[in-house]
Amino acid sequence: SKCTTHEGEVTTGSGAVVEAKCTSGGGKVTAGSRSLCAPHSGVIEGMVGEGLTAQRIWQDLRNGHGFEGSYEAVKRFVNRLKAREPQRVWRVEVRPGEEIQVDFMQGPMVVGADGKRHRTSILRLVLSYSRKGYSEAVFRQDTESFLRVLENGQRHFGGSALLFSLDNLKAGVIKADWTDPELNPKFEAFCRHYGITAMPCRPYHPQHKGKVERSVHFVRENALRGHQFESLAALNEHLRHWEATVADTRIHGTTRRQVAAMFEEEKAHLQALPASLFPAYQEARRMVHQDGFVEV
Repeated sequence: SKCTTHEGEVTTGSGAVVEAKCTSGGGKVTAGSRSLCAPHSGVIEGMVGEGLTAQRIWQDLRNGHGFEGSYEAVKRFVNRLKAREPQRVWRVEVRPGEEIQVDFMQGPMVVGADGKRHRTSILRLVLSYSRKGYSEAVFRQDTESFLRVLENGQRHFGGSALLFSLDNLKAGVIKADWTDPELNPKFEAFCRHYGITAMPCRPYHPQHKGKVERSVHFVRENALRGHQFESLAALNEHLRHWEATVADTRIHGTTRRQVAAMFEEEKAHLQALPASLFPAYQEARRMVHQDGFVEV
């Protein structure tokens, strides 16, 4: 850190890490002393490597290392360390027809059948090889809506992939677990019907399905920003037109190829669709009387 006086003189503190504390008394500015965290830099770097927060690091320094500095000083020091050595995320590419990444996003407000405005959710499917996408808006993130959009997306692609990569949304995953997740029984039956293996991502690790995460941002900023829709049907028609005229025709920033051209290559590698649709039904509680009468 540097502090410049009004006369153009520059003075700096000593040491590699400097806390910039400038004072202007008498028209002269001087640099502050070294950060109080500097003597503990090795310990702090180890704690950052273990994933500890700045709050936890400050507490451990005070309790075990006689640290007398403030929490803000530790937070600044930790932020500098993270900026110097950012976490690297590796991009994983797949074979044609291998993976579909799935994610829900919040959609715009539209008018429902009751005449009132309702918030929508948009489920987006992305083929990981070609980046070909499919988006559909629904009013609810329940299992029936989730499965219907998954089926519509695969029918739109003309085939199914080998893997579903998705987060741990309740419509598909009952209990999140990195090694042995408990899937929703209806979603599990849907995957068997289409010959797909569901691969829920590790919680709080969006980079495990980074292709659809980035694609969701593209939909929000390019397809939806500045538009208003009077109905769910109008929103979905807009999404279909946008996919065909914008998303499919663009040159993808990573592959440097047109999405539609890569999809033509991938389409031949997709699994054939089953002859029948997945049986769709709704579940609800019913009153059953002692004489066997069921109210529906």
